[in-house]
Amino acid sequence: MEKKYNPQKKIYDEEVIDIKRVTKVTQGGRHFRFSATVVVGDRKGKVGLGTGKSNEVPDAIKKAVQAATKNIVVIPLVDNRTISHEAIGTKGAASVLIKPAPKGTGVIAGGPVRSVLELAGVRDIVSKSLGSNTKINMARATLAALTSQKSVEHVAKLRGKTVEEILK
Repeated sequence: MEKKYNPQKKIYDEEVIDIKRVTKVTQGGRHFRFSATVVVGDRKGKVGLGTGKSNEVPDAIKKAVQAATKNIVVIPLVDNRTISHEAIGTKGAASVLIKPAPKGTGVIAGGPVRSVLELAGVRDIVSKSLGSNTKINMARATLAALTSQKSVEHVAKLRGKTVEEILK
């Protein structure tokens, strides 16, 4: 009886944010490698960011995807489409401002910020990139802003009140 190869279905969608050629200068000359930054997410509130380096681009991407799946964080979404409050995330000199938006607005963001937000499952949001526009730092700043989100249930629990009391 033959065993059939059954490739695993991918749990997370992945998107390559950046691929760079990096150089290490040694006594014997220059050593070139590739660095990849990848964001993964299930578009339902889980998202992760990872980087990988290798001599070949596909290997670097594979390592980055593995690193990103290890760094998955859960984002509390409101109505499975937007965030609960305004937030600013900072990483290095890059800052990203994210604001909740009414239904039908869409993802108003560009570059790495858009990739992170879409793979996190956010469908209505307004964002503004402040400061540096380094791709990896913008992605990390977006992730920082998303992880700083607190749901109404979480705030109510912290204050020892009910959700209704918080929403008054």
